[in-house]
Amino acid sequence: MIAKLTVLIPCKNERRNIRACIESVQRVADEILVADSGSTDGTLEVVREIGGCRIIEREYVNSANFKNWAIPQARHEWVLLIDADERVTPELAREIGQVLESPPKDKDGFWIPRTNHYLGYRIKRCGWNRDDVIRLFRRDESRYEARWVHAEVDLPPSRVGQLKHAFLHYTTWDSDQYLYKLNRYAGWGALNLRDAGRRPSLLAMLTRAPLRFLQLYFLRLGFLDGVPGFQICMHTAYYAFLKQAKLWELYYALPQPDPDAERSSDEGVEPILAFEPGQPQWSEAEPKRRRAAA
Repeated sequence: MIAKLTVLIPCKNERRNIRACIESVQRVADEILVADSGSTDGTLEVVREIGGCRIIEREYVNSANFKNWAIPQARHEWVLLIDADERVTPELAREIGQVLESPPKDKDGFWIPRTNHYLGYRIKRCGWNRDDVIRLFRRDESRYEARWVHAEVDLPPSRVGQLKHAFLHYTTWDSDQYLYKLNRYAGWGALNLRDAGRRPSLLAMLTRAPLRFLQLYFLRLGFLDGVPGFQICMHTAYYAFLKQAKLWELYYALPQPDPDAERSSDEGVEPILAFEPGQPQWSEAEPKRRRAAA
């Protein structure tokens, strides 16, 4: 029996991407579910203009949290999750259709490769050539790991298959946008490190960035991708430094004095206590969930 498919598109302020994304999945979707987290740029107006989509909305905490809220709202057993900056090619659509004609009983999800682009240029190296994600999965068996960033669907390896054809992934068309994303991801990455019990290290701050650049630019042949490849390697090295710097900040940054709190103390109201240096300042980590391997 042919299984029906919900295509789930998480998005926020993706007006320039959302139309092409939706049009790319129409050939394979039985339902298109757009999960929006507060768009203000006209994204949802475009979605309504296209028609045929169901819209759900909620505040964004982090990627895994938002997707885990949206996945159970799919109407069909199988879900294809695609970001607004990704596209389903005709070849990938046909391959997904073949899987759904008779879904294998021993698989709950499938890895899908991504062909990545930066400022419009196809990037074949720089570490971006090894980029598979679990995006086709059974709704009731699949949830993302409780991580702040770079979470993957938590399934036993034996229950995950592999598709051959790739998403097209247009990572960014704007370096300012990309740097904003790196800064945000570095903050979440530092939280991942803290939750794993990692402590800040001056040695890591000194060495991670240059070593990461050398690895990507020379060992992974990033220089063959020209100027775009050089920029990616430099950005990734900066991200490696920034993540370590933000981990140090979590433990050792001194809070800015609050004049209002000091005034309240003078008036007999107990002020909010500052964090002690060396103690992590943020503690709102989601509980970790790990599924036992099959």
